[in-house]
Amino acid sequence: MTKPRLSFPRILEMNLGFLGLQFSFGLQQANMGPIYGYLGANEANMPLLWLAGPVTGLLVQPLIGALSDRTNSRLGRRTPYFLVGAVLCSLCLLAMPYSPVLWVAASLLWVLDASNNITMEPYRAYVGDRLREEQRPLGFLTQSAFTGLAQTLSYLSPSLLVWIGFSQDAVDRNGIPDVTRIAFFLGALLSLSTILWSVVRVPELPVSTADGDHGSHRSLSLRGALADIQIAIIEMPPAMRQLALAMLCQWYAMFAYWQFIAFALARSLHGTADVHSHGFREATLTVGQAGAFYNAVAFVSAFALVPVTRRLGARSVHACCLAASGVAMLTIPLISGEPWLYLAMIGIGLGWASMMGNPYVMLTDAIPSHRFGIYMGIFNMFIVVPMIIESISIPLIYRSVLGDDPRNILYLGGVLMLVGALATLRVRAGARFPTPAQAKV
Repeated sequence: MTKPRLSFPRILEMNLGFLGLQFSFGLQQANMGPIYGYLGANEANMPLLWLAGPVTGLLVQPLIGALSDRTNSRLGRRTPYFLVGAVLCSLCLLAMPYSPVLWVAASLLWVLDASNNITMEPYRAYVGDRLREEQRPLGFLTQSAFTGLAQTLSYLSPSLLVWIGFSQDAVDRNGIPDVTRIAFFLGALLSLSTILWSVVRVPELPVSTADGDHGSHRSLSLRGALADIQIAIIEMPPAMRQLALAMLCQWYAMFAYWQFIAFALARSLHGTADVHSHGFREATLTVGQAGAFYNAVAFVSAFALVPVTRRLGARSVHACCLAASGVAMLTIPLISGEPWLYLAMIGIGLGWASMMGNPYVMLTDAIPSHRFGIYMGIFNMFIVVPMIIESISIPLIYRSVLGDDPRNILYLGGVLMLVGALATLRVRAGARFPTPAQAKV
């Protein structure tokens, strides 16, 4: 059965849920490092406290992707997962800035990331299900644009609250600023409301239409889902395997950047390593403003990349964007004046826009439609495994190799981004999935 062609406004509506989902991720990226610092975390061991996200993603997303491929409910195949994840995410966002001690914040981050993971890959599979092949670059780069817009707003929200009159130095007894708590409350509202809008306005297609000619439905079972994961890994398309090195480099670098950028800028712009100082709070607001800027760049460039990607191909465009991000990371530690920081953020924004769109264009071109859910979940392993490696390796080398200086983390990230750009050029365009041996489960 032929999928209906969607207008651009409808594609925008179906991706609006990414606004709320990525607002939540943006709040984590901009604020979890400082929150851990306020609650007494050791700087060298900071990455270990971020393990919740990648470990949860490693366990949850392939399973959720496989289960969603087998789901056939009244609400649809992917929608039940969106809704459960959005509700849990909103509850965790409400509670996070009230964490009294470090272990509570780390535990809430674990549940929050599990909730986001329940939502994320079924959402990506929903876009693949809903759109014709020629519309998928627009669909995924629209998701990238909403990622940029959402994270612009999430990074900027504490600064906007300060600009309208809230004090940046007003904190609770644990040192967490009032503006942080308000920003998390706004994130909770957006997380649920935008996903509800998307699933109501652009409901899923029937399973037979979404799958094209492969409309057979399999029963929903944990055993069957695990068997699907095993078969999918064995039959992984060549293009997906070739993306592994590039994904390792880019996500290791970006995860390290989020963890240490506030600490790096506190040293380079304000000459302080004291997390309770006014200079550190200034650096945290600067991270929010700079992050908002690079996400605004990502929002604009995601749409600009659509015709470029169609003309030059996702592989070449992604390699160029990663290279721009790598150069930017290498220059940030050398910047001593805040205005110059925004020039570097253009490169970070280009890389981020491409990371959230072009790998998925390359992926969906290489996999069969009836396996979008499971392969989106497995592909997430290419994101979370680098994060796990980073979280374990950085504490081991932070003092001995990196000199106990977060600015050296950015140098490491810049080099890895450049290696990732070269690795992307090795991906063979058109390396499609072979004819699948259907599982009898």
